[in-house]
Amino acid sequence: MSAPDSHVAGDAHVPVLIDEVIAALAPQEGERHVDGTFGAGGYSRALLAAGAHVIGIDRDPDAVATGRALEARSAGAFEMIEGRFGDLDAQLADRGVDGVDGVTFDIGVSSMQFDQGARGFSFQADGPLDMRMSQAGMTAGEWLDSADESDIADVIYRYGEERRSRRIARAIVAARPLETTGQLAAIVRKAVGHKPHDKKDPATRTFQAIRIHINAELDELERGLAAAERVLKPGGRLAVVSFHSLEDRIVKKFLKRRSGALGAGSRHHPPTHPDAPAPTFSSLAKPVRASEAELARNPRARSATLRAGIRNDAPAWGAHIEREVA
Repeated sequence: MSAPDSHVAGDAHVPVLIDEVIAALAPQEGERHVDGTFGAGGYSRALLAAGAHVIGIDRDPDAVATGRALEARSAGAFEMIEGRFGDLDAQLADRGVDGVDGVTFDIGVSSMQFDQGARGFSFQADGPLDMRMSQAGMTAGEWLDSADESDIADVIYRYGEERRSRRIARAIVAARPLETTGQLAAIVRKAVGHKPHDKKDPATRTFQAIRIHINAELDELERGLAAAERVLKPGGRLAVVSFHSLEDRIVKKFLKRRSGALGAGSRHHPPTHPDAPAPTFSSLAKPVRASEAELARNPRARSATLRAGIRNDAPAWGAHIEREVA
């Protein structure tokens, strides 16, 4: 799983904020890093070029195939794992790895997924309503054809931040069965009164919401952040690129909570929750966004935000602690 970025076939692939991500990860010769959302492998290749050993993870079989090819020619410096990045701690433990120096996530849908009409992630090219990152399980079309109208509306509102979600859900149910991305986009546009000169296609929010729901993306992000906390060594670096407010809010909250900055306070005296354990991240970088130069060559980077932190030696929080201090 990897977020929208520029996609060029083969090793020429350059992901969003590549220089900034590598600066945050600061890979050193011989270190071990995890690229939790391998995608086309742009971050992994940059880490390998810096002399690091890299473990790539992805649930998309197409991305895994790309990773296997890289693995075959890496002389042992790269290993590809097929799976979810939320399980990275268990995946590393299965391989006898008890700690790593860096973890990076690039959240959301990858350019390869987005640009292939047959994958059903985009309405730019008409294709089947699929949207599955793992290419397994219930498709978006199957869910839309079987879900209650209220559930569809809730998903579109929660994950798409779409105020007109009930109107859209009503129109979807009335038009069932749905088969293609073009059909769904047309239904949304008609439901909200889309005009050709509108700056943003109203179908964008609905597609985002359904995709996030089908792939449980926000749950996966929360699990991945907690797993990264568990596997990072003291001094290990975490770098996360997100592409919309829901993702960024989760990353921001996680890093603030794990650094002890819960509520108002100064950077010199961050407040702590009375029941919170010791902070596990001692240094947080300011959020980074794409430069004008990057935006000029890759408009998809416009919404990208990088957040990074450095792990200290405090024990990782448990799930029960997270619930208690929420």
